[in-house]
Amino acid sequence: MMGRVLIIAGSDCSGGAGIQADIKSVTVLGGYAATAITALTVQNTTGVFDVLGIDPKLIVHQAEVTIDDIGADAIKTGMLHSAPVIEAVAEFIRAKAKGIPVVVDPVMVSQSGSRLLNEDAVDALIKHMVPLATVLTPNIPEAEVLSGLKIDGEADMIEAAYKIGDLGAEAVLIKGGHAKGDKIVDILWRRDGDVEGFEGDRIPSENNHGTGCSLASAIATGLAQGMDLSDAVARARAFVREAIRTAPNYGKGNGPLNHAHPVTGE
Repeated sequence: MMGRVLIIAGSDCSGGAGIQADIKSVTVLGGYAATAITALTVQNTTGVFDVLGIDPKLIVHQAEVTIDDIGADAIKTGMLHSAPVIEAVAEFIRAKAKGIPVVVDPVMVSQSGSRLLNEDAVDALIKHMVPLATVLTPNIPEAEVLSGLKIDGEADMIEAAYKIGDLGAEAVLIKGGHAKGDKIVDILWRRDGDVEGFEGDRIPSENNHGTGCSLASAIATGLAQGMDLSDAVARARAFVREAIRTAPNYGKGNGPLNHAHPVTGE
């Protein structure tokens, strides 16, 4: 099964994150990527320099004409920078995407530290998008905002996942890349109470631009292809790790990944 993934996210002109990373990830893993662009960002590996938000009506129109014609087996959301955008996208999903898995990457801050979600939009994200998530994929700083907890270690990640799950998500994957240490542990919590840890050695690298976008899109591809969530996460993690390991070392800051190395397992 090829797997059709509708991506609703912002564009990265430098090609390392956002829609560009999403399309590459979905395509390399054998899926079909379609997009509804939420914002145009002016960015490269050193930072984000400007953002032009797209009118919410135009965002939804992109998604509607795509899903009405091509269809979708999974939806992945990324940068939804304002409350009106979040509300419009959530209404689209409720109206047009019932029964379709939704991977919500709660993008708040770029790898370089630039804010990509307005501060006043966090409540809208929690209210409207989190309950629609088949799986929510926050990193540790995002999980701290969503849970209200300070996270310092695996036990805190598990507690935060439960609290975020209480907000309505069916599953929560807290990514441990921001934690210190030679090992990276990601925690997958499911509504049935199952908690699963994914552990791997940290790859020493500054090439981590777009890792969150790529991981979420890879998970969405797996779900679109009929994979179990745990298997989709395992394949996505292996894909991103290989993309970091073989990164081309482009740029003067946090470099992009090498999306051209598909993998089939952990």
